[in-house]
Amino acid sequence: MTPEQVKLVKDSFKQVLPIAGVAADLFYDRLFEIAPETRPLFRDDLVAQKKKLIAMLAIVVTNLHEVDKIAHAVGDLGKRHVAYGVTAKHFEPVGAALLWTLREILGVDFAPSVKTAWTEAYVTLAGIMSGVVAKETRTLRTAEAELECLRARLAALEELPSMPRA
Repeated sequence: MTPEQVKLVKDSFKQVLPIAGVAADLFYDRLFEIAPETRPLFRDDLVAQKKKLIAMLAIVVTNLHEVDKIAHAVGDLGKRHVAYGVTAKHFEPVGAALLWTLREILGVDFAPSVKTAWTEAYVTLAGIMSGVVAKETRTLRTAEAELECLRARLAALEELPSMPRA
């Protein structure tokens, strides 16, 4: 991201913060509208989740000029999301819901340059998270495959004749 893009994201986020609750409502409503398969990934009561969304966005936006400082935290967020059932295919509708929400809130202030800046910010962070998600998913699949092989080997042991007892 360029310094100008970072500034555009930070400046536009200042307009979102005073109505953060509305932004979170719009975001999740839109996400579940365009990707209903994501709804089961969340608890029925989204109050805490909406606060987490805004808090994480605030941390990311504040540190966007130093992505390396937040890369570990973003990676950890990706790991937690794997445990919730998030896969790489979820990043596109989340990004689309975020950009739609920003457009709705910012209106005419969501100029093409602001959209591009937010897109770059999201792609940067989603890149970190999706890399972790892919690694964790592969690790999980590998572990599941190893357990299945172990299960098969143990089942085969049950079919062996018994050893004579002394």
